Amino acid sequence: MDLYFTRHGKTEWNLAGRFQGMMGDSPLLPTSHDEIKQFGQHVKEIPFAKVYASTSKRAQDTAKGIVSQLAQPVEIISTPDLRELGLGTLEGRSIESRRKHFAETLDNMRYRMDLYDPTPFEGEPIDQAIARVVNVVTQAVADNTTDQPLLFVGHGASLTSSIQWLAGKSLAEVRSQGGLLNSSLTILEAVEPKRELPYQLKLWNDVSFLTE
Repeated sequence: MDLYFTRHGKTEWNLAGRFQGMMGDSPLLPTSHDEIKQFGQHVKEIPFAKVYASTSKRAQDTAKGIVSQLAQPVEIISTPDLRELGLGTLEGRSIESRRKHFAETLDNMRYRMDLYDPTPFEGEPIDQAIARVVNVVTQAVADNTTDQPLLFVGHGASLTSSIQWLAGKSLAEVRSQGGLLNSSLTILEAVEPKRELPYQLKLWNDVSFLTE
């Protein structure tokens, strides 16, 4: 069974360089709607059984935009467990301004999640974020008796770490291939007959279908 993943379209806060975690949210950029449409066209003929999306508006708008392009109608299941990594008091703040205070921690968030400690800004532990996302994915796999593909629409930090963990990477390795780009496509395979972890990483962070 193939599992498709995408990060929401680029937002105003992404462009402005502001932290946008579990609680923060901002509108998609006008250009993002075009990219979401291109993503939808790219996967148009995939017979998804269901689409799972974060309850954040930026992910909801992305999921709805993708589904509008699909050849076959599909249900969108919304869940808060697919939301972004909680960033506590950093939410909405300028990334550059916060680097003066949390440079090492922010570098660890980007490169070495095993060393990441969000307690100074009351953020969510990465193992907690991975656990909630992984639970959504593995439960969706268990519930899917049709073996049709599934699509998950989420966020950069939480999806990046969770996908790589599902593929068998350790916390030290989950950022080794960088972070997910907006509107990118990643595919894991839950291999039959038991669909046990780790899943197989078939495609990572592909944006070749997006036009400039």
